[in-house]
Amino acid sequence: MLQNVWDPLFLPNILVTNSPTIQDGHKWMLCQQPSFSSQSPNFGTAHSPNFSYSRRNTEQTSITRFSRSPSLPPSRRLTMNHALAIIFTTLSLLKMAVAEEEFCSAPSIVDSGSNSKHLYWKVTNPTLSPSHLQDLPGFTRSVYKRDHALITPESHVFSPLPEWTMTLGAYLITPAMGSHFVMYLAKMQENSLSGLPPYDAERFIFVVQGAVTLTNVSGISHKLTVDSYAYLPPNVGHSLKCDGSATLVVFERRHASLENQPTEQIVGSTDQQPLLETPGEVFQLRKLIPTSIPYDFNIHIMDFQPGEYLNVKEVHYNQHGLLLLEGQGIYRLGDSWYPVQAGDAIWMAPFVPQWYAALGKSRSRYLLYKDVNRNPL
Repeated sequence: MLQNVWDPLFLPNILVTNSPTIQDGHKWMLCQQPSFSSQSPNFGTAHSPNFSYSRRNTEQTSITRFSRSPSLPPSRRLTMNHALAIIFTTLSLLKMAVAEEEFCSAPSIVDSGSNSKHLYWKVTNPTLSPSHLQDLPGFTRSVYKRDHALITPESHVFSPLPEWTMTLGAYLITPAMGSHFVMYLAKMQENSLSGLPPYDAERFIFVVQGAVTLTNVSGISHKLTVDSYAYLPPNVGHSLKCDGSATLVVFERRHASLENQPTEQIVGSTDQQPLLETPGEVFQLRKLIPTSIPYDFNIHIMDFQPGEYLNVKEVHYNQHGLLLLEGQGIYRLGDSWYPVQAGDAIWMAPFVPQWYAALGKSRSRYLLYKDVNRNPL
């Protein structure tokens, strides 16, 4: 494939038009077309060394072709040697650059040379459109349909988050789609402060970048770092403060409360939660919220190794909001199959067929909202 470009007997179609030696008013061009003569020992081969040179008089339109031979004047041979040296040097540098930048990879939105790649780094520094599509105006992988949506990073629209200070938000899922919950990204800046959710709304936050301090109405504080989370019951005062910068994924919904069964504040981190059994499946599962009846939704962390996939092709009444934290794969939604990667968000309506397979060379991990413990009626 690409290695042929570097073969010294196979030159790309490069024209040397600015040769510094023009002693007789002629310019020399290096042509890709070989001169296959019957006398050549390599006649008929693709790598024949008998490349031809064409001499063009700058005042005439006719072209006379000469075969390379020892009778070529020394000054001409020296000039062409210099040209060939420049060409091969340029191609070698290009080859190294391609290898260094991963030829088939699209650039991230930040310098890839960063030394501090935290957990879930790709969520806040996603790969955008492939390099061969960057010049195609309007291209996006985002899709919105009646029963599902794929919202990819190039489609995020950030604006000041209502009731928050020094914070930008991008709403990814809202009831306008048909969901009964809200999912959004909150980018907190230096000295930023959260607002409260609407009345009767419960809140779940998960830190994907940076750190925040959670303080409840009793004045008790918890520092939340990457992979930490908190559940806040409805109508309970609290605040999130950020001294540097942080990115959170936030879920909010009107709590379907049950009489005399209140929920409680929960603070934790993913690695503190046990792996749960998944009969018939190969993925690893953690649940971040208690499974007891008072809680009307849960947040799952699901891990897949490359090549692993869901055994069950799910169709159920539950809604989902998903954020891919690591890796890449294929997600089936309805009759559509979507390549997905870290940073992508998905909404799944009730009863949409859904299935996932992990691809690539590293673990896939996603965070999944799921409504539970309530009668659909």
